[in-house]
Amino acid sequence: MLIAWIAKFIGNYVPSLGGASIAIFLGMAVGNTFGNKEIFATGTKFAESDLLSYSIVLLGGTLSAQTLLKLGGSGVLFIVLQMLITIVFALILGKKLGYSENFRFLMASGNAVCGSSAIAATAPVVEANDDERGIAITIVNVTGTVLMFVLPFIAGLIYSTDTIKTSALIGGVLQSVGQVVASGSLVNEHVKDLATIFKIVRIIFLVFVVLSFGTMKKKSSKQNSGKSGSKIKVPWYVIGFFIMCTLFSVGVFSTEVSKVFKLISNNFEIIALAGIGMRVNFRHLIKQGAKASIYAGGIAIIQIISAVVLIKVLL
Repeated sequence: MLIAWIAKFIGNYVPSLGGASIAIFLGMAVGNTFGNKEIFATGTKFAESDLLSYSIVLLGGTLSAQTLLKLGGSGVLFIVLQMLITIVFALILGKKLGYSENFRFLMASGNAVCGSSAIAATAPVVEANDDERGIAITIVNVTGTVLMFVLPFIAGLIYSTDTIKTSALIGGVLQSVGQVVASGSLVNEHVKDLATIFKIVRIIFLVFVVLSFGTMKKKSSKQNSGKSGSKIKVPWYVIGFFIMCTLFSVGVFSTEVSKVFKLISNNFEIIALAGIGMRVNFRHLIKQGAKASIYAGGIAIIQIISAVVLIKVLL
């Protein structure tokens, strides 16, 4: 909260950068120096997950159904094709590099859908162990952290000020919701909101991805343990987002109330981004080794190339 307050204060004098962006950088600086104590872990985790989730739900109360319809059929098709390309390439490249089938499933779901949440949902279905899950989460988060800063730069070069295309690139490529919010904030408020919608549409497809991987695992395994029938949970904030969006669309919330939601959502978001920044460990960027870097980098490059091509064709 202190980092967020300082970031907002500085952001008033540097509006082109904004409090949200400053919160990420300050969080990273603190988290990799004197703020890397274990005592802060619970708070940063709460900020990264819970506060960001509340922020997304409240964001739904500021967006009407008309805003969601901006994606249209072409926007949804873009997401579906982008996810399919990511999954297929992650499975093929992982096999070429000699990674286990379980690990390939985790990397594919984490990169295609929603980072750590997708990996957590996929792990029990494909019977992945804790080591595989932990390494996959680390690699995916490190990749997302790098892309979080790279994508706004790429979007600026290719799309200039086009909100829809920039939002599609960020929301269609980045791994976690937090990274999408952070990266979108580096551009502007409109891109952040629309990129979040693109991301939420990706999360909706989590159920289908995990079910598909469960079926593939069942077919490739000689032993049928029955675990492929594990329950799949759609993140609660996705449901909350659509409920709030529906209530605002039908007029349950007035414009004044919506503005209050927006204010609270923005404050929660800045605190969350400070927490996300504090949880970025620079040592993890070095520890993963060449093989993991090739795997993660290969997926990231394909995601960017496929997104740029699909955006040009569909959007």
